[in-house]
Amino acid sequence: MRIVFFRTPKAKKFHYQPRYYDQDKEEWEKRKAELGYDSKLSKEEQIRLKLSNRWIRHSDKSNSRSRQLLTYFIYTVFILGSIYVILFTNLVNNLLTLFGVVSK
Repeated sequence: MRIVFFRTPKAKKFHYQPRYYDQDKEEWEKRKAELGYDSKLSKEEQIRLKLSNRWIRHSDKSNSRSRQLLTYFIYTVFILGSIYVILFTNLVNNLLTLFGVVSK
């Protein structure tokens, strides 16, 4: 027999058992649950799926589109206004003479 003063722990074993995942089958089950047919999803998952579908259906897509158009319109007006002020008014020259960059 040998005498051991310090014992090092053994490495922990890693047990991983991969599960098979079929995305098409998952989507098919969700679609069946949406339509109310018999499916393998639990009642909680079916209710959650119905609520999320109602939420998506009732979200207002036209509101986001109109908001995007309004944003583009405001940017366009700002850019065109800035170009007008720079090119067709004496504001830039007046500011440059005021700060002493250009003399009259």
